[in-house]
Amino acid sequence: MRFAKFGLLAIIAAVLLAACATQPTPSAFEPPGFLLGLVHGVISPIALIAEFFTDVRVYAFPNSGGWYDFGFMLGVSIVIGGGGAAT
Repeated sequence: MRFAKFGLLAIIAAVLLAACATQPTPSAFEPPGFLLGLVHGVISPIALIAEFFTDVRVYAFPNSGGWYDFGFMLGVSIVIGGGGAAT
């Protein structure tokens, strides 16, 4: 029981430490926005498989924030089917 508490405490500490991570602002180019987020969301299943074998990332780094996130989630929901797939 003592090791389980220690493990849980270690996981919570790791999550809190990861929450402090920041992304550097790009200075050489414009970060990806909504349209690239949409494209990356559509190709995300392929990129997920490619990530295991190459240095491909599923999610762009650094990105422009909310608009990229919105485009990415919209693209993923287009491919996976969103909430209407179950009906």
